Amino acid sequence: MTEFFTRREFAEAADFIRSHTEHEPTIGLVLGTGLNPLAEEMQGAKVIPYREIPHFPVSTVEGHVGQLVIGELEGREILVMQGRAHYYEGYSPQHICLPIRAMQLLDISILIITNAAGGLNPAFKAGDLMLITDHINLIGMAGLSPLRGPNDPELGPRFPDMSQAYDPELREMALRVAKDRGFPLHQGVYVCLAGPSFETPADLKFLHLIGADAVGMSTVPEVTVARHAGMRVLGISGISNVAIIEPKRGKKADHEEVLEAGKLLVPKLTALLKGVIKLLASEGSS
Repeated sequence: MTEFFTRREFAEAADFIRSHTEHEPTIGLVLGTGLNPLAEEMQGAKVIPYREIPHFPVSTVEGHVGQLVIGELEGREILVMQGRAHYYEGYSPQHICLPIRAMQLLDISILIITNAAGGLNPAFKAGDLMLITDHINLIGMAGLSPLRGPNDPELGPRFPDMSQAYDPELREMALRVAKDRGFPLHQGVYVCLAGPSFETPADLKFLHLIGADAVGMSTVPEVTVARHAGMRVLGISGISNVAIIEPKRGKKADHEEVLEAGKLLVPKLTALLKGVIKLLASEGSS
């Protein structure tokens, strides 16, 4: 499997997508585990399975449909990823982020990224939403960065700034929408691990100690590439389960729990994302 990709592969993926839709989206949306139904509300949608797109990574995980849905939502043309690939599936970090590079070449300027995450903050409960204010890039610190290798200056700088990875204006919009819709929207720090095993109690204590409010196995590589590309990013975690810091007999974390929580999260997440997109449309943000 190719470890490094170039502008040629990114362009082949982007050109294929462009040739299969009349839409010209400026917003990209990544839907995490169990969060697919929002794409069903798109108007005039064109569906493209990942397996048909050159070089695209194909997800093997339950809860990730594995297709692009391109259409209109709340007055904006949007490209939606129904599911994503993960490092633990055997892909390189750069391959995981190839869809973000394709978005860059499609002139998408705003990335809204979602995930299902375990809650580390004791104030959280399953079914809550968390607005990501920052992240801890543990896998990147260990060397698993999608920016490793040759840098193409036409795509972004060698050393991108990550001091405001999550756009303050977009975060403010999300908070306004949640307040108007009458549901709580927590704010916190997301930490990314490689997976696929869930964390041990000692892992969880450590992650909480270093300042993480939620933990998952995605998002950070994609955000890193999006910021390298100059995109504005809004990140939202759906709290699918509360981390088990003190083990209890008969209680364990599993993927079914994550999928079930998605059913609780979808209505609130849908309302939040539609509200933000509607604001973007009304304010003409790009």
